[in-house]
Amino acid sequence: MSERNSSVVDRNHARSREEVYDLLMNARQAAWVELHLTDDRSFEGAIIFNEFKGTGRLINVQNEISLDFTVNQVRDVKI
Repeated sequence: MSERNSSVVDRNHARSREEVYDLLMNARQAAWVELHLTDDRSFEGAIIFNEFKGTGRLINVQNEISLDFTVNQVRDVKI
């Protein structure tokens, strides 16, 4: 499978709650992430994630955006 086709498969792959949780745990240490929500919105910024509550906040100072989210609202996280 070519690299292009594999990325198409990855985008269409529905991630499990556990996979999203793991991505969010790793994304906490990244300076900038792309957060894709289940309602097809996406935002970029830094995230704070509370692993015990399953909640987080994305903050983008440049665009003056702050967004609260739960694990169930997240479709994918790109670091």
